[in-house]
Amino acid sequence: MNKRVCVLALRTDPQAHCNCCQAVLMAFRDECGLTEEEAMRLGAHFGSGMRHGSTCGAVTGALMVLGMAGHGSAAATELTRRFREKNQALDCASLLGMAKEKGEERKSHCDRMICDAAELLEELLAQ
Repeated sequence: MNKRVCVLALRTDPQAHCNCCQAVLMAFRDECGLTEEEAMRLGAHFGSGMRHGSTCGAVTGALMVLGMAGHGSAAATELTRRFREKNQALDCASLLGMAKEKGEERKSHCDRMICDAAELLEELLAQ
């Protein structure tokens, strides 16, 4: 199963609530050597832009995965550059503001950000 399908499954599972960061970490936990519990605990406080509208949790989770997978700053810079290019921002508050202006619901917006981060991460990990 590709990671995009995996993150969406995590976000729709009524038995488990994952914030944006946790969804990315859970989907890529094998690449990081993390258990489910470790991935959930690690990402617990990084949703909603570190709980105050800062860097998007999906981006934060993707950066954690890159680091755990042994990728350096070039990969991290590429991920953030491409995410910003696609979505016009990195911070949760701005991303949510733009979504609201477009009439996009928060959950569908966040699911899209998670999918974007997972897709970029898959591409970078494959290089």
